[in-house]
Amino acid sequence: MTPAVIEAGPVRLRPLRRDDAGDLAAGCDDPVNLRFNPVMPQPYTVADAHWWISEGAPAAWRSGGAAYAIVDAGTDRLVGGAGLSQVVPGRGQAELGYWVAPRARRRGIATATTRALAAAAFQAGLARLELLIRAENPASQRVALAAGFHLEGVRRAAGLDRDGSRYDLLAWVRLVDDPPGPVPRLLPDLPDGRLTDTVVTLRRLAPADAEVLHRLHTRAEVVATRVRPVPPSRADIDRRCAVAESEWLTGRAADFALCDAVTGTMVGGCALIHDEPATGQAMIGYSLLPEARGRGLATRAVRLLAGWACGPAGLARLWAGTATWNTASQRVLRRAGFHREGVMRARLPAPTPDTPRPDTVLWSFLSTDPRPLPLR
Repeated sequence: MTPAVIEAGPVRLRPLRRDDAGDLAAGCDDPVNLRFNPVMPQPYTVADAHWWISEGAPAAWRSGGAAYAIVDAGTDRLVGGAGLSQVVPGRGQAELGYWVAPRARRRGIATATTRALAAAAFQAGLARLELLIRAENPASQRVALAAGFHLEGVRRAAGLDRDGSRYDLLAWVRLVDDPPGPVPRLLPDLPDGRLTDTVVTLRRLAPADAEVLHRLHTRAEVVATRVRPVPPSRADIDRRCAVAESEWLTGRAADFALCDAVTGTMVGGCALIHDEPATGQAMIGYSLLPEARGRGLATRAVRLLAGWACGPAGLARLWAGTATWNTASQRVLRRAGFHREGVMRARLPAPTPDTPRPDTVLWSFLSTDPRPLPLR
């Protein structure tokens, strides 16, 4: 069993008290906390807080877990909650969880709490801790990385929502003998949140971009170049935008909105798929809305992306594939400094069962390749 009080830098973990009920109710009755903690009553009232303090939290302790108030180390006022649950003594395993009140966010409280509680749990004899996080919750995934948790995989349909539907959870795990410190990321954040050459800007894809991205990826000429030449549903695009930051944090992909730098309007998209981390290789793709074509924006975007990927991101090799007939895309790659390597025969799925698999023209850019001359 972990100790009753744990010091965690700017905060302290201690048992809940009756006079915490007001702050507990206010912090839990928050849209973010209610969304990602569907077991919480909604709305969360002071009566619910009193029940948790008098019955729920003591039951967690009796079961071998823990239920703490996170309080400001200086004022002793509650700013969140944390605990251990799903304890499996035979495996030395438990699930760690936390929440932070809206007024206390962006102060490193969740990270400090997770580090301190994990250290106490290991000191108490546990060997493995899990953080189960929805892909749509990138803030908690940043906490997991900063606290030394590694992405282990996906728990399919492990979460149960309020309406009875099930959803996947990412399993982030820390072992007792893992090295201290944050987990290194495969894909760093963008400098100042964007890449720009004053004509085009690339920024991380966001949920608000779904309408434009769906319009782009349901155009016939864009569908024809997809790996499966079928248009995505709006739900597919909504999901892609919702988990874009998660994909970036886990090192799987960097998905960009391609914007006019002057107006800020999204006019296309491009993406880096980290397909071979072990070899330092990634694939890129890009597309533009019709009104943005013929202005060199795709070339500028690919140059920005290649410079970031082979610079701050530390990749050694980028590759792209184009349809044999897509001469416009081939011109973009050539002007962006990519080299034609050859043809991959029958690489892509056939559009229909009775048509042959199409070839792909392969292009590459190396970190050691000279950068092309600036565009006018």
